[in-house]
Amino acid sequence: MSQADRIPVRMIMQEKIVTISAGESLSTVEDIMRLGQVRHMPVVSSGRLVGVVSERDLLRSSLSSLSSHRSDERKAFLYAVEIGRVMSQPPIVIAPDATVRQAAQVMAENKIGCLPVVEGEELIGLVTETDVLSWVAEAEERPRPEPAASDRTRSATPA
Repeated sequence: MSQADRIPVRMIMQEKIVTISAGESLSTVEDIMRLGQVRHMPVVSSGRLVGVVSERDLLRSSLSSLSSHRSDERKAFLYAVEIGRVMSQPPIVIAPDATVRQAAQVMAENKIGCLPVVEGEELIGLVTETDVLSWVAEAEERPRPEPAASDRTRSATPA
């Protein structure tokens, strides 16, 4: 069993996350993403997680609606459109005790870059593909766990 099968998502998730309301405009989320250097934001309505908006969602909505428009028209569009119209919903979530491997599998299968971490109905964190990749990259630097006593003892066989 690898470490990815034993380490829970709660060990690598981001706990300090910024959420945004479904009624906010695309320009607001674009500004927050640019200034905060984030690519994914959980979307809430009445304190409940209802979706996720990503840079990809913003780009897709801008390109499909404004492929031949000027910069000022793009800005007007971003101010006029609510996040709820372009966010990914319902959100695909993961439990904090799910393993890193499970999180990686869910993201790969769904072709998504993040998973809100939910305990019960409460959003407690966010795990991104970058979090998983960073964890994998650092795995070489982490000490390996000691093998179980049964793994260390080998029966002697005559040669």
